[in-house]
Amino acid sequence: MMTNNKIFFASARAKEFDYNHSFVAKFEEVLERVDLSKFFNEKDYVAIKTHFGSYGAHRIIRPIFIKKVVDKVKELGGNPFVTDTVRIPGLSYLEVANMEGLNHLSVGAPVVLADGIFGMDKVTVKAGDILGEIGVASAIYNAPSMIVISHCKGHIASGYGGAIKNLGMGAISCRNDCGQAERGRIHFAQNIRLEWDKEKCSYCENCIEVCSHGAIYKGVITENIEVDYEICVKCGRCARVCKEEALTLPQSEERFQKGLSEATKAVINTFELGTVLYINFIVEVQPECDCMPMADTPVVQDQGVLVSDDIVAIEQATLDILRKAPLLPESKGYESDVGEEEEPLAAINEKHPQWHIDYARELGLGQKNYQIVEIEQKPKKEKEN
Repeated sequence: MMTNNKIFFASARAKEFDYNHSFVAKFEEVLERVDLSKFFNEKDYVAIKTHFGSYGAHRIIRPIFIKKVVDKVKELGGNPFVTDTVRIPGLSYLEVANMEGLNHLSVGAPVVLADGIFGMDKVTVKAGDILGEIGVASAIYNAPSMIVISHCKGHIASGYGGAIKNLGMGAISCRNDCGQAERGRIHFAQNIRLEWDKEKCSYCENCIEVCSHGAIYKGVITENIEVDYEICVKCGRCARVCKEEALTLPQSEERFQKGLSEATKAVINTFELGTVLYINFIVEVQPECDCMPMADTPVVQDQGVLVSDDIVAIEQATLDILRKAPLLPESKGYESDVGEEEEPLAAINEKHPQWHIDYARELGLGQKNYQIVEIEQKPKKEKEN
């Protein structure tokens, strides 16, 4: 276990023409300093939770960094597997992972879907006042240890997506035993549905094209926009692309932010204390989630990577770093006229990510105070005589 809310940080800057000053080498040194052996036992399965991306998006964590984690786990006697949960139909999502360069050859470990190819493999656990209970993906539930590798970027519902979003949505099964939305209950309540306003609709069919599950279609007789609620996963992508706001998500942001933290706690509670580590990459910080069918240009310059065993502290540190980072010209952040010392992703998405971090603290998941320990280079090995 790390102590005193210590967060290791390696800057993305490489100021010397020397491998030991590279971002990759500094990340290797961070993994040395953390001492991964404290987080799992020899021969344990270690879930390495990340995001596989999507068709059109390409700013996920690069395989080289995931492989560094895999290699270190294997060196220490663990059995790692790289995993995510179903976002689009399972086999298609594995093809996306391979397209993004995530496969056994590139990362050195099996790449699997934690909730199975149909998105229904789960274990139901208690989740809190808002969700009641939630289905944790079975491969994550059963793993004795987990390393959460998060790409920090924007999100349409939470404003910012980091470690909490990676678990609160990404470690939850896509569907329940009846094939209906499980993860989607975080977006809005079980008995609430998408709302379509015929008067506003221009029938552009963008919502139909963006739905990976085929849940939206144009009626044959009425030509109205129809939703098959039996297969809808309540992801909200259709509402996101509707420029006329004819499709809307009937959700409360406060409920969503709290539900996200509740689900995260439900996932973390399936692990023993001291067996989960968090790695936040603040690079290619795009305004949208990696699940969208595109990737806009980054809103700030690459900052670096943070590593901690406190999910609240690492998320707070990430937001603090983003708040201080200058906006990049010709980015959505620059165009959105984000104010000085204003968190850019919150302003761009008009949401309040600090809420789910604060609520995670209230739920006992960690503390907001932290101590940054910066790794400036990897020590050179002494030459053998």
